[in-house]
Amino acid sequence: MSLSAAEEDSAQEISIPAEIDWEMLDKSKFFFLGAALFSGVSTALYPVVVLKTRQQIAQSQVSSFKTAFSIVRNEGFRALYRGFGTSLMGTIPARALYMTALEVTKSNVGTATIKLGFPEPTAAAIANAAAGLSAAMAAQLVWTPIDVVSQRLMVQGSDNLKVTNASPCKYLGGIDAFRKILKADGPRGLYRGFGISILTYAPSNAVWWASYSIAQRLVWSGIGCHFCRKDDENSENSGNTLKPDSKTVMAVQGFSAAMAGGVSALLTMPLDTIKTRLQVLENEENGRRGPTIGQTVRKLVKEGGWTACYRGLGPRWASMSMSATTMITTYEFLKRLSAKNQEV
Repeated sequence: MSLSAAEEDSAQEISIPAEIDWEMLDKSKFFFLGAALFSGVSTALYPVVVLKTRQQIAQSQVSSFKTAFSIVRNEGFRALYRGFGTSLMGTIPARALYMTALEVTKSNVGTATIKLGFPEPTAAAIANAAAGLSAAMAAQLVWTPIDVVSQRLMVQGSDNLKVTNASPCKYLGGIDAFRKILKADGPRGLYRGFGISILTYAPSNAVWWASYSIAQRLVWSGIGCHFCRKDDENSENSGNTLKPDSKTVMAVQGFSAAMAGGVSALLTMPLDTIKTRLQVLENEENGRRGPTIGQTVRKLVKEGGWTACYRGLGPRWASMSMSATTMITTYEFLKRLSAKNQEV
């Protein structure tokens, strides 16, 4: 795929690697390598997720550093990985669903929008947004029960952080938590917050993938303009097609992903805070039954005003930006490793 790097009347172009679509992938290699690579990413970023979850359910605003220090001092370093085994087990099927829905939707919607006459940049943004939306909805079928169980484990031992209405049950591990939640609340207990999860992650993924597509084009355009100005000074190389090396391509992808992650985190943070509280906290008025969305919002606003909906924004922003950067560079690398024709 060639991407114009400057204005339309410029002869300078940047030739970047072609997009690898679903039909070009060796599926068995794609899923096997994907499970291994994304498990590594999840391992590195899990402590940040624990910090975010603790902050979101705390009764008052507590800084990330203070939260981390308190966890390590009172519960030990291992507490930063509480619930990790459960989360990791859910990563493999959830990622498989996510990547399948993402690639199939992106390929089909991209082809359809081009046939409808949309310009290529617009078609790419629409295809990416639709792919992110469908991938998030598919993955939540697995992720919501995993989230409920792993987050219950994350907040155990958090009494010193002034957590209110946390579940009184003490869990010995992921299987024990799964069994006790199922016994107490039935299957609905494992899918607590499923609706708000869809409302959180579906728009978040749509915004992220669309933003990533747009950001990547803007960055490549800026690089093209830079080289065009250099060509004005040295006319000998004018008109050549620039072929960035793999390191440059990965750097652009990573930077674009970080930009998209920051935008997505900021826009969807209140929904994520509400979702976490719905999945973790009990309702003091209704006994075992979880609180409603309305009750959760009212309690948040009562505790700290509307800014309480943004508790944990720092860790989530960092987590989403780092996760997006590592995820997209890993994902693009995975696709090239899994391509049937390696000359792409």
